[in-house]
Amino acid sequence: MSTNPPARSRYRIVWVVIGCVLLLLVGLRLFYTHSSSKKSHPSSAQGAPQAVAVVPAHRKDVPVILQLLGTVVPITNVTITPRVNGHILTVYYQEGQHVHRGDILELIDPRPYEASLHQYEGTLTADRAQLARARVDNARYQRLIRQNSVAAMTARDQEFTVQQLEGQVKVDEANVRNAELNVMYCHIIAPVDGRVGIRALDAGNYVTIGQSGGLTTLTQMQPISVIFTLPQNDLPSVQEQLRTHDSLPVEAWNSDNSQKLASGTVKALDSQIDTATGTVRLRGIFTNEDERLFPNEFVNAHLLVQTLQKALIVPGSSVQTGPDGTFLYVVDKDMTVSIRTVKTGYSNDTDTVIQSGLQEGEKVVTDGINHLRPGSKVFIAPSSAPTEGQATP
Repeated sequence: MSTNPPARSRYRIVWVVIGCVLLLLVGLRLFYTHSSSKKSHPSSAQGAPQAVAVVPAHRKDVPVILQLLGTVVPITNVTITPRVNGHILTVYYQEGQHVHRGDILELIDPRPYEASLHQYEGTLTADRAQLARARVDNARYQRLIRQNSVAAMTARDQEFTVQQLEGQVKVDEANVRNAELNVMYCHIIAPVDGRVGIRALDAGNYVTIGQSGGLTTLTQMQPISVIFTLPQNDLPSVQEQLRTHDSLPVEAWNSDNSQKLASGTVKALDSQIDTATGTVRLRGIFTNEDERLFPNEFVNAHLLVQTLQKALIVPGSSVQTGPDGTFLYVVDKDMTVSIRTVKTGYSNDTDTVIQSGLQEGEKVVTDGINHLRPGSKVFIAPSSAPTEGQATP
């Protein structure tokens, strides 16, 4: 019983010490948290300037280029079909060969048609001889009837005989011409310059008029065209330029837009807008001397509509959009930023044309925009400081 008071006193001292230690730990944590907060937000606490990248607004000629989807389409694409029946005797071309207009491609056995031609020529010769004799007789009858030496009916009958034989000779001449055409059609001729495709039938096969699938295809490669579609909203500007210029320049780029394939011109629009897509077709003509454009290939057409002379431009990365429209952050002389509402025009992958709201030479912020507010202090990062040449390009 005599030892309890000292024991309580010791327990009380232990709990006091533990409480003091806990209070000390809490105080130290609050101190370090406050110190780290100061270090992590020095700019907000001290109002330090923010680093930004700037570019001065400047003027230069800007080409207005529309990038449109297109397909390479031959100006002439011919399916070669037989015009007479018969066996193929000879194939004169190699698959993929370039041929010229008038070159013979295949020969169908002409002998049956040559025989028919000789037959019709013989008939024509015989009927011409009969016509010549009838004309001689008719001339004699006409003299005799003037002398009242022959009956008028006999002379009139002879005139009808001459007319009948004249008609027969015309029929014979038509048969001869038709037979000559059949002989000519046995020689299958290239109708245009172009590249021959894969042949459907080899020598020895029997073909008929209107053969399904034809014998081969002949595609004109030089020149060649690209059909591409233009959105109807861009139609007025293109129409205006085509009215004042004979043609517009166009370039064909590959499907991933990484390589230029050829240069050509556009001279005509289609006659109507496709209501399903809201677009109108245009045809660009390319010389295709190196044949880098291949039929049915998908390409990107870059149509140069016009060139804006001395347009005021800024980098596209500097243009922002807000509830009040398009705006820029402009660095003022006191190294603070202000918001400038602008009206923009044509824009490409890198630059945007400013139509109003900005003056040439004013510095617009291109990087470090996220934390800016009107009146924010800034400094220009050394790597982005404009050189003398950039300020006046």
